[in-house]
Amino acid sequence: MPPCGKTGTMTQAIQTDVSCQNCEACCCRLEVMLFTDTGVPDRYVLERDGEIPVMRRLDDGWCAALDRNTMMCRIYEVRPLICREFEMGEPDCVDERDKWFIKLD
Repeated sequence: MPPCGKTGTMTQAIQTDVSCQNCEACCCRLEVMLFTDTGVPDRYVLERDGEIPVMRRLDDGWCAALDRNTMMCRIYEVRPLICREFEMGEPDCVDERDKWFIKLD
């Protein structure tokens, strides 16, 4: 899946029909690099020699911090910076959802 980038503009509207509870959580399958220390517990961090630490993902690609029953982040209060900036229903969210569903078709 392509990396997440901030491509939306402030003038683009947030889609209110998008909800974390009814989403396929495409954002929770992206590689999340940890550029800043927000307090993410070590058990959710993957450190590779000479590389920027990333959020650990499960074998199926999902973020290890995602509660699969509720589709909510288990570490919401200390989630990574990119997760804080990636808002539900905003243009980047909708773009990633569209890319994911195109790949499945």
